[in-house]
Amino acid sequence: MSYCDYVNNNPSELPDYLLHKHYHDHQYGFQIDDDDELFGRFILEINQAGLSWTLMLRKQDGFRKAYSDFSIEKIAAYTEEDRERLLQDPGIIRNRLKINAAIVNAQKIVELKKEYGSFKGWLNAYHPLTITEWLKLFKKNFKFVGGEIVNEFLMSTGYLPGAHSVGCPVYVEIK
Repeated sequence: MSYCDYVNNNPSELPDYLLHKHYHDHQYGFQIDDDDELFGRFILEINQAGLSWTLMLRKQDGFRKAYSDFSIEKIAAYTEEDRERLLQDPGIIRNRLKINAAIVNAQKIVELKKEYGSFKGWLNAYHPLTITEWLKLFKKNFKFVGGEIVNEFLMSTGYLPGAHSVGCPVYVEIK
């Protein structure tokens, strides 16, 4: 068996190889049951837009700290002071649109939880859909979402196939 291109394209001599390998082996394509962790992945995918995933992996601890351990309820209650705090935090991506999207999306998830019980419950209620159908649903409900963000979020959390090649040992583990 051989690893996916994701790992093979990040040579082991690079300092970030272990970050990528750990993400590939233990997170990418695995379902996430905890709503806050699921939302944390959504935040990282939104913030990755236009940037590298390596940067997101390097900053994931900074994001976790800055965004209240990804607590949907806490983020949904963020004030203008919190927005300004986030804009000054070098541990995250300081982009006003992405910061606003995290807060507005948390508020939307709080609403969805009233009907579906959880963010995961909302996703499960629509699963399976095609990427086109998912994209339409996400654009209807969330801010700062496009094809790549939605595709990677859903693939990385097991809602869309394709996270790992068939010959990859992690593919077998996920299946």
